[in-house]
Amino acid sequence: MNVYEKALEMHAKLRGKYEVVSKVDVNNKEQLSLAYSPGVAAPCLAIKENKEDVYKYTAKGNMVAVISDGSAILGLGNIGPEAGLPVMESKVILYKDLAGIDSFPLCLDTQDTEELIKTIKYLVPTFGAIHLEDLSCPKCIEVETRLKEELDIPVFHNDQHGTSVVAIAGLINAFKLVNKTFENSKFVINGAEAAGSAITKLLVGMGAKNILLVSEDHILNREENSTYDFSKKYLSEITNPTNMKGTLRDAMVGADVFIGVSKGNVVDKDMVKSMNSDAIVFAMANPTPEIMPEDAYEAGAKIVGTGRGDYPNQLNNVLAYPGIFRGALDAKATKITEEMKMAAAYGIAKLITDDELAVDNIIPKAFDKRVVEVVAKEVVRIAQEQGVIRK
Repeated sequence: MNVYEKALEMHAKLRGKYEVVSKVDVNNKEQLSLAYSPGVAAPCLAIKENKEDVYKYTAKGNMVAVISDGSAILGLGNIGPEAGLPVMESKVILYKDLAGIDSFPLCLDTQDTEELIKTIKYLVPTFGAIHLEDLSCPKCIEVETRLKEELDIPVFHNDQHGTSVVAIAGLINAFKLVNKTFENSKFVINGAEAAGSAITKLLVGMGAKNILLVSEDHILNREENSTYDFSKKYLSEITNPTNMKGTLRDAMVGADVFIGVSKGNVVDKDMVKSMNSDAIVFAMANPTPEIMPEDAYEAGAKIVGTGRGDYPNQLNNVLAYPGIFRGALDAKATKITEEMKMAAAYGIAKLITDDELAVDNIIPKAFDKRVVEVVAKEVVRIAQEQGVIRK
């Protein structure tokens, strides 16, 4: 059987990938009286007197809601909440295995922005943080922005920020090998949706000044931004310093870095050949990259990364979000900031020592057990420095 057939068989056999397991035994009268009635009244009354004690007496402080509306599942599109549930279950098991975080998958049967925001706000008493997943763009940006403004717990859209943190981590190390910098490089990003928008913003935060963002083979520019949605309009204002117009092929001429987060097979060898020497190509579309690594190397690319595990330099957001949430929960953070994301990227990058750094080894492996601890420590450090923690 191929991987899809094996996965289908596994899911059917297990009927899902997670279960709820009790931390206490309830096998006799005393155990029942402590875990349930009458003993459970004590923590209830304590929380009534001091709402913050919910973190002391319940699982809230280590519990993340993994939420989707099914509108942008993987590369499959708007397939609905039921069809998106297997993906949310996958996040749940990765949280537990990699970071010791308890979480619960919630696929909501609405794709209305206001309904999503309202419903998620109702869930806050139970959860210590909100992980948004596979919401379509630009709705995902609006939902996350509103929730960050209106809630006092961390809210994080993984398709945006998990991907952007890992891409930046890869670039930090790649630039060491080609002796280039964020400030002096030309970047081309194909895809102006969730991941592309977040990568762009984080690149600006890292000091990048020359970014061309391409959406549906169209370079975003300020002269035409009256036709864009609110997200792309903003992105056009922080990119494309010369207000260039054209296609992806035009954009890639003289580029130092290409980052693809849209769809496969949109880059050919001639496009890579038109880039600067020692070009970096991050073809992150899954399962089919924008260009296959062997073709990119043959066309002259110095370093190639993809989202796939069967090639070197896998740029997988599983390197980011478990550690970021572990750190946010440990710090009792009220939000996840841009500075936390940049610190997380540096933390991931530094796990590859100078002796280990090579064109086919710029990023830790997806299941490197050191990653969560290092990222979490960086997030805690920044949360404390910024004072974005519950008192």
